[in-house]
Amino acid sequence: MDVSLTLWVLTIAGLCALIGADFFIGRKPHDVSLREAGIWTCVWIALAALFGVGLLVFGGGTAGGEFFAGYVTEKSLSVDNLFVFVLIMAKFSVPSRYQQRVLLVGVLIALVLRAAFIAAGAAVIASFAWVFFIFGAFLIWTAWKLIQDARSGDKGDENKEFEENRVLRAAERRFGVADRYHGTRLWIRRGGKRVMTPMLVVMLAIGTTDVLFALDSIPAIFGLTQDPYIVFTANAFALMGLRQLYFLIGGLLRKLVHLSYGLSVILGFIGVKLLLHALHETGVHVPEISIPVSLGVICGVLAVTTVTSLIASSRQAGAGGGGGEGTGKTGQRDKDPARR
Repeated sequence: MDVSLTLWVLTIAGLCALIGADFFIGRKPHDVSLREAGIWTCVWIALAALFGVGLLVFGGGTAGGEFFAGYVTEKSLSVDNLFVFVLIMAKFSVPSRYQQRVLLVGVLIALVLRAAFIAAGAAVIASFAWVFFIFGAFLIWTAWKLIQDARSGDKGDENKEFEENRVLRAAERRFGVADRYHGTRLWIRRGGKRVMTPMLVVMLAIGTTDVLFALDSIPAIFGLTQDPYIVFTANAFALMGLRQLYFLIGGLLRKLVHLSYGLSVILGFIGVKLLLHALHETGVHVPEISIPVSLGVICGVLAVTTVTSLIASSRQAGAGGGGGEGTGKTGQRDKDPARR
């Protein structure tokens, strides 16, 4: 798809306008209700659908199909981010009325970092076609690791805590952290020195932690399309609706006991698709998986995973298992933000 600089500028300007409107509407700290979260989740999904239809009309069926496949993939992978967001919120004892602001800024940081990842990935792919072999092998390895983790580690996650990354620890050492929240302020003065508030720390935690998820989601979407414009917009729409999704399905997260298995199937499938594409690029005559087939497989796996998860959760609840044994990531103990 040939995308002009003007279209890039207009797209980024449009996304910035949507983010600005979202920030303006939710500028006052408050507890997000299920109704509010549901309405805005539908709004973001509708905007993504309209954008995809626009690509279908003006960019052709291939571009539209690649966007929808990429969007559904990124959206499904981003649900896994919510588990870690829950851990981060508990680690820093974020008051419920501030959580929407934290997620808004944290997701915005994540989007900027992902844009850098996408630009780097597009440059590498344009120069070295053999990188598809690496991406494909990495996704298959990630899929296998997800299955192994789901089978052996998830049942002990009740006591799992968020571990800060090096960037976050370095920032805390450099600037220091206040011992309590000061509304939505990001910096305060203490002893004549500017220090970060826990609000800024948790925003950075969410934004930088998302980079770890980008390590598999970016190669995954490049397995569906090599168009940087489609990769970026699919990521943008998937991430921008993540904040509302957090409040909407937060209570249901522990019921998605088979999510890791579903994501592993999707990543493994895309990994195989990448390897076939890499072989095709080197002149080997192998069948390639089309976008309609990819979209059908991805949606089908997600539907089956959701149904089987809800059935398993209801059976566990009926047997006195609590319905959340498979994940157990939503019931974390509150932690003092100053204790790290």
